[in-house]
Amino acid sequence: LAAILGAGLPAANACEAWVGPVDGLRDFELGTGGLEVKSTLAAVGFPACVGSLDQLDDTARQPLFVVGVRLRQLDSGRALPDYVEMLRDVVRGDDEAERILSERLVAAGYFDAHASRYSRRFTQAASRLVEVVENFPRLTLGRVPAGITRASYEIDLDRAPGPNVSMDEALRRLG
Repeated sequence: LAAILGAGLPAANACEAWVGPVDGLRDFELGTGGLEVKSTLAAVGFPACVGSLDQLDDTARQPLFVVGVRLRQLDSGRALPDYVEMLRDVVRGDDEAERILSERLVAAGYFDAHASRYSRRFTQAASRLVEVVENFPRLTLGRVPAGITRASYEIDLDRAPGPNVSMDEALRRLG
């Protein structure tokens, strides 16, 4: 969400696009497509869990991008409440964005009353944003044998083909 806001999308639109917490198929749905965000603490490889055959299926919404964020746990990093406060600062003054962000945080299971429980601190070590195209490693309902109706699986984003795309370029392509 911070990267989308940082790329200049209006705050209310960015917060409204964050549909993952409200049972969205992907984390963000923007324009004609979507963004699916995966994170890891792994130092080698980028294991990313895909929760369904639909999550990386781009037949209904295109383009579809996967955003991989590699985190490092460091004492000098930020805890989840720090990130939440940073997002609140960014949207402050836009009543609609503030309302939507608050609703999405609660839907995601974040409650200010529990802030002290989030003691681990992280820093972003690297990121990768890649478009899901024909040769992207994925399972979809149209690409599995007949009879398979549900699956979750793991891919290594470090081994996924395709160039890194900027958030500005992804948002432009999403419309």
